[in-house]
Amino acid sequence: MHSQKVILRVAINTPLRRLFDYLPPADYQGNKLTPGLRLKVPFGKSGEKTGLLIEITDSSEIEPNRLKRISAFLDTEPVIDRKLLRLMQWAADYYHHPIGEVTLGSLPALISQGKPATKKQIKYWRLTQAGKSICKSSIKNAPVQNALLNFLKSDPDGISQDAIRDKFTNWDRPLKQLLAKKLVEFYYRDSPDKNDLYSPVLINPNEEQTKAINTILSYKDQYQPLLLNGVTGSGKTEVYISVISEIIKQGSQALVLVPEIGLTPQFINHFRSRLDTHITILHSALTDHERMASWLDASNGTARVVIGTRSALWTPFQQLGIIIIDEEHDLSYKQQEGFRYFARDVAVMRAQQEKIPVVLASATPSLESLFNVHKNRYKEINLTQRAGNAQMPDINILDVRDNKLDGALSKSLLEIIRQHLDKKQQVLLFLNRRGYAPVMMCHHCGWISKCPRCNIQMTFHKTITRLCCHHCGHQEKIPSKCPECNGEKIIEIGHGTQRIMETLEANFPDAKILRVDRDSTRRRGSMQNMLEQINNREADILVGTQMLAKGHHFPGVTLVGVIDADQGLYSIDYRGSERLAQIITQVSGRSGRADNPGIVVLQTHHPDHPLLKTLVEHDYAKATSLIMKERSQALLPPYSYQALLRADANNQQLVNRFLNNAKKQLNKQSAGIEVYGPFTAPIEKRAGRFRMQLLLQSENRNQLRKLLAVWVTNLESLPDARKVRWSLDVDPQDML
Repeated sequence: MHSQKVILRVAINTPLRRLFDYLPPADYQGNKLTPGLRLKVPFGKSGEKTGLLIEITDSSEIEPNRLKRISAFLDTEPVIDRKLLRLMQWAADYYHHPIGEVTLGSLPALISQGKPATKKQIKYWRLTQAGKSICKSSIKNAPVQNALLNFLKSDPDGISQDAIRDKFTNWDRPLKQLLAKKLVEFYYRDSPDKNDLYSPVLINPNEEQTKAINTILSYKDQYQPLLLNGVTGSGKTEVYISVISEIIKQGSQALVLVPEIGLTPQFINHFRSRLDTHITILHSALTDHERMASWLDASNGTARVVIGTRSALWTPFQQLGIIIIDEEHDLSYKQQEGFRYFARDVAVMRAQQEKIPVVLASATPSLESLFNVHKNRYKEINLTQRAGNAQMPDINILDVRDNKLDGALSKSLLEIIRQHLDKKQQVLLFLNRRGYAPVMMCHHCGWISKCPRCNIQMTFHKTITRLCCHHCGHQEKIPSKCPECNGEKIIEIGHGTQRIMETLEANFPDAKILRVDRDSTRRRGSMQNMLEQINNREADILVGTQMLAKGHHFPGVTLVGVIDADQGLYSIDYRGSERLAQIITQVSGRSGRADNPGIVVLQTHHPDHPLLKTLVEHDYAKATSLIMKERSQALLPPYSYQALLRADANNQQLVNRFLNNAKKQLNKQSAGIEVYGPFTAPIEKRAGRFRMQLLLQSENRNQLRKLLAVWVTNLESLPDARKVRWSLDVDPQDML
């Protein structure tokens, strides 16, 4: 160990699991050094990289004359405070991921690239005097221009270009045409200090909501995880808003996490209509400049409320007062590649470090959260009644065994749909399978179209007349003849959302049918436009995947049909039954949320299955109790803790050899830990690479964690470690 006055320990965005030591610049005058500053540092053959100062010390294991000097300080103040930096270090240690990828990878792209941490001003549009006086009828054959004029009339001070882009799909050219006609003008300004959409709406919480609000606020100055277990439609969002209103009155900020981007538009609008404060959003669909602006607004305290997806967890706050995790059970909170963190669990750790309450809310809480309630680690708050006059829908099991189906729909379900449409009520049909048909098969020899890179069946997408692999993205034309027997009859097997649409169009030609899945919502703003169509009653039948199942409030929907309730009943994943109970409960909750009573129809070939029977009774607690009993007997999570080593390569023998050698490394120190494998992944081949896994399981989290810390270092030194692509997944949520 060599003594030195000032050594800077720096994180750099590389896969190396270590910090790098540097000397200050030659002209360093003893300026104040604080962890969280960005630095420009020389690194390898690539020249220079942006680094993050983690620690200042006085010694290094490297000879002083071999240490390089940093090139420049990029900040005068830290971009990350000590608490958030400590959280990142904890996450890197817990998930055994390189510290540089955790810290730099969690920052907005422009910040991690070393760009100045300043906001780009926002472009606003407003009507000119001529635009204010023009009549709508004076612009002939220009519906988008007229719509833009009406939209801009709603705010004389102007509307941001971001808001216009979210509202309109094709806005750029019509807006420029209005500019050329001198009917509109633009200007630049910073983020608004106030909420222009605020309108005081007085909502009196019911008794259960009031109790929940008071309970949460009683912990406002201390760490406490709270499970808000409320049935669908019970008004959990109103609880959030009332709590946050008090939090921001006391000078603090709030972080609200939602599982998917598709849920943010309605969340934002609801919050902005109730809270007179600056609310900002953070998710992956933002541009780099938008993301940095929101990030900086939270950091400097301008934004009092941040609503975002899992990556928003890493946002710095001036004074964070509460964290709320909506739909806490949702798998979207788990990062499934790269840095495989679980945002829900890290949020609980952040709340503990910040000494603030964290609310985990769901109508279908995860087994882990219910287990923590049982262990008195979390406090449970129950909302058992729907808000207002809404009642829980009746859930009916529809036995389709031996029934003649029209496509995937039974005659009984089609008749029920017709009855609801006749009453001018909306219908939601749920099928968690996009595309037209999941399998294309030769009717003569039974050949099935499979992805050449993944060796699993490809889905037929009729809208683009292509076969698509949903795992690697490979696409190809539909063969005119069977490649095995030259047969000319290639048939579609199974049903996706596109094929359901076709059946509905044939049965209800006058109905407006809207399909909501990943394929139909790819364009920016498309999800928001669809939600508006639904709530404006411009759609009669909604067909969709799980994007429609969670969080949405559709007051016009009175019928929910689950096309295939059997998915998950006999899954190879032990979490399958839990996921099925959650998705059926969630999608059922979209029905009957207003004055009209709702019903739910579950099409199934297993009408006597005990899980389905408990869900019919709206007894999610009983369903989870059954699943918990199975988990306890098998010592599966949450009664144990797991880590999954994944590996893949072009050569299967190479993957197998690497994992077997990895297992040998464990045999010396794995007492008390169960080791399973190596075994083939459920999807054996993806994108041309063979995939295998090794599973570790222990009843003692700390014992497993200590073992992994040593093991992951040993893995890097294995002969095949650089010949395969491998990753360690702590607390895995699926085995795919």
